[in-house]
Amino acid sequence: QVQLVESGGGLVQPGGSVRLSCAASGIIRSIASMAWYRQAPGKQRELVASITGRGRTNYADSVKDRFTISRDNTKNTVYLQMNSLKPEDTDVYYCNIEGAGRWYVAFSSWGQGTQVTVSS
Repeated sequence: QVQLVESGGGLVQPGGSVRLSCAASGIIRSIASMAWYRQAPGKQRELVASITGRGRTNYADSVKDRFTISRDNTKNTVYLQMNSLKPEDTDVYYCNIEGAGRWYVAFSSWGQGTQVTVSS
């Protein structure tokens, strides 16, 4: 079983920055993709950014040029650098990692979620 642990987040002022981290543990044979989602109360979870095993990235229009997703394959960790934060970025952020685990069985794991609040 692959488990994800998120860190980072918290309260930040508008225009500020924060970095989220998500580390995977367990038996991991390969990782196909890593992604960050966010969800506000009563709303559907939406994709913020993703990165493939080859490093191809994809961003939601609302965060382009402000957020950067990156990964450290040696640590099975994905990061989300969030700059120029706006109040509308306030949400719970979840990481998701998909790949192959023990016996090369496919997995899709989620982090526990971390709150990011942008407010003065």
